[in-house]
Amino acid sequence: MDLDPWILRAAALRPHHAAVIDAAGAVTTYAELHAAACDAAAVLQGKGIERGDRVALAIPAGVSFLAALHGALAIGAAIVPVDLRSGADERAQQAATAKLTVEQPLRRDGEPDAPPLDRLDPDAAAVIVHTSGTTADPKPVELTVGNWLWNGLGSALALGIDPDDRWLCTLPLSHVGGLAILIRSAIYGTTVVLHERFETEPALEAIERDRVTLASLVPTTLERLLDAGLGIGGTLSLRVALIGGGPLAPSLAARAQEAGVPVAQTYGMTETCSQVATSLPGEPETAGRPLVGQRVAIGGDGEILVAGPTVAPGALAADGWLHTGDLGALDAQGRLIVTGRKADTIVTGGENVAPAEVEAALLAHPAVADAGVHGRPDARWGEAVVATVVLHDGSHAEAEELRAHVASRLARYKVPKEVAFAEHLPRTASGKLLRRELLRDPATR
Repeated sequence: MDLDPWILRAAALRPHHAAVIDAAGAVTTYAELHAAACDAAAVLQGKGIERGDRVALAIPAGVSFLAALHGALAIGAAIVPVDLRSGADERAQQAATAKLTVEQPLRRDGEPDAPPLDRLDPDAAAVIVHTSGTTADPKPVELTVGNWLWNGLGSALALGIDPDDRWLCTLPLSHVGGLAILIRSAIYGTTVVLHERFETEPALEAIERDRVTLASLVPTTLERLLDAGLGIGGTLSLRVALIGGGPLAPSLAARAQEAGVPVAQTYGMTETCSQVATSLPGEPETAGRPLVGQRVAIGGDGEILVAGPTVAPGALAADGWLHTGDLGALDAQGRLIVTGRKADTIVTGGENVAPAEVEAALLAHPAVADAGVHGRPDARWGEAVVATVVLHDGSHAEAEELRAHVASRLARYKVPKEVAFAEHLPRTASGKLLRRELLRDPATR
């Protein structure tokens, strides 16, 4: 069954409601965004774009991006968001399958009147997103209209929805997490508070000024906001801060709780429209329960397997499951606990070590702000567990102190043979640790 375009429905139901609030506080209503999307659709058709074509969007986060996104969807085309932080060759590779690359806002200038917006086919491609490339080269993932619709419905049922919700988006729009906020908000007819990038003070100001109720953050950005005073001495409208991109250290979760910031972990990936499971505030030790419609199982080797209507059709294996490459377990309440990546498992002296477990132990030390663990070839052990840590400003800890700290919590074979120190760890814009980069000397990063 075809669907009304999300932007058309939102504009019809809530024409004067804020669709977008930018970093400066400027408001664009749904009526205005709908008109801009119609103009974008006319320009795209004037350039020969037809149903089934792909359009690469190489424009910054803002109303122009949203107009192009909804304009393309409304004429049956799919968008390919381009990461503007990439080099020229990478950008060209991301846009290689597109019929047209858009680098400027799509505004009508002599084109025919905007066409009536087409209906959305749930089975049609909507967005082609490139994975973050944490363990291999980025690959394109084709997500359908139906994938996104189920994601929006599942997220709303998991987190609740209020007509006055305002969702802060500081994630790159080339990343599935950022796109998910835009698309969910259009489905709901709620507001996106859209920033081109994360900057601590503007984000903090927006949370307070724009009465943000939902925010998608990574552990590092949460910590920066807490350092800047989030929740201290004020009344927050924030009802959920979703934390993704990596494990949430218990010490950081406790700090957020003390500040009155309601954090909840979420687990997902590009192939699932960003969410598989979401916890609720007060249970940050797990990734929570699967979204409605999602099936999650644990394979014989501990791998997390996912199936359901949010999974990209091309990502399913012959057995009908998405093999995530992540390791985990389901607790007695059916909540998902993520323990690491299969490819990251360190085999030392015949024993398997999950780097995430060692990282969590290191992060429990009060001096440690960030930690990354990986295996290094070792003649005696096969692989040796080694760690790179970042200390909090003004804190001090010696390598042996940190090793002893881990030894008090974990089995001896899990204790890092070596602890190095760095000013920062290599991470993607979505907060995921680039573990392969840890193999380089910290001094060269």
